[in-house]
Amino acid sequence: MTTGIRFKLSFMMFLEFFIWGAWFVTLGTFLSQNLKASGLEIANVFSTQSWGAIIAPFIIGLIADKYFNAEKILGLLHIIGAFLMYQMYNSTDVSLFYPYVLGYMIVYMPTLSLANSVSFRQMSNPEKEFSSIRVWGTIGWILAGLTISYLFHWDSPTVAEQGLLRNTFLMAGIGSLVLGIFSFFLPKTPPIKRDSDEKSSVSEMLGLDAMKLLKDRNFLVFFVSSILICIPLAFYYSNAHPFLTQIGLENPTGKMTIGQISEALFLLLLPFFFARFGFKRTILIGMIAWVLRYVLFAYGNSGELSYMLIIGIALHGICYDFFFVSGQIYTDAKAGEKYKSSAQGLITLATYGVGQLIGFWVAGFVTDHYKGLETEQFWNNVWLVPAGIAFLVVLIFIVFFKDEKVENELV
Repeated sequence: MTTGIRFKLSFMMFLEFFIWGAWFVTLGTFLSQNLKASGLEIANVFSTQSWGAIIAPFIIGLIADKYFNAEKILGLLHIIGAFLMYQMYNSTDVSLFYPYVLGYMIVYMPTLSLANSVSFRQMSNPEKEFSSIRVWGTIGWILAGLTISYLFHWDSPTVAEQGLLRNTFLMAGIGSLVLGIFSFFLPKTPPIKRDSDEKSSVSEMLGLDAMKLLKDRNFLVFFVSSILICIPLAFYYSNAHPFLTQIGLENPTGKMTIGQISEALFLLLLPFFFARFGFKRTILIGMIAWVLRYVLFAYGNSGELSYMLIIGIALHGICYDFFFVSGQIYTDAKAGEKYKSSAQGLITLATYGVGQLIGFWVAGFVTDHYKGLETEQFWNNVWLVPAGIAFLVVLIFIVFFKDEKVENELV
């Protein structure tokens, strides 16, 4: 790979995740403070991510993989996304905001796979080259959070009251427009030619071909656990930033980037844990981290116990990597060559689609249920619910998942 191509791919990844981090982290606070949305209304907005994840395989499988260059589809989707971001920036009511965010998620979620496709097609050794390209995505997300908190201060209590938090959509829209235009200058990535008798079905794109793996008891337990653990995950996505903002933690968006730094660090440590503890214990560590994180959120505060909140944020790396990345590795090992792609699609559909769709609804219901309580008691009750759900998943996994050796290149 030449230096020029490496720079282009790195810049693409940087913008891809800068755009997402520029508005998604603060979305819950914007909806509750600026648009005065209820818990269920906020849940409906966040659930657009799940609908985007469900629809994305159709866009990739039926259009991008067959008829058009991946970089051109990537550019077009981001230009459309820039327009939708501008409409979200101008929205003053949830009912006006919702159709635009739904449209945006439908066009954005496929770009995650497209960005990966463009990258992989330029690499001769993806196992060694991809991580150094993908890390710029994490850097982009982190920089977006730091910019919001420490450069523009859009998330500070005084500025937030002025409604300037909506500027995050403008920043994301500009980033989306830049990436949309830049994408047309990326290396050409034409559709892969298939044999005449090789056709991708809808069931294959959604991962339904891999449903037969559920006959394996361990994989079934893991599959159910993956759906259930996404309920606590949805609480974090929709409530973490509003929580940190309302209790008065300074620069909450910037501090939440600690989670992405942690994610990058523990991704490097994952092979060690796999080799030392095996799959079951590694994934259990991840699930227990979910329980601990929400207990810390429930009893921490922005004063002398603020360190509990920082630790809770930092646990994101263990929560995400040790469960979801470990799960992807486990799925790859269990599927075999024939069902590798379908199995990953099935897990993605189960987690980002079904699991988080349920999770956002539960989070919205719980938030509305405790509405009216004073701030400290309200958040204490809200965070204990996902802590309890995560603990239940831990018990299910301990009891029903039988330890087994997972063979994978990473181990």
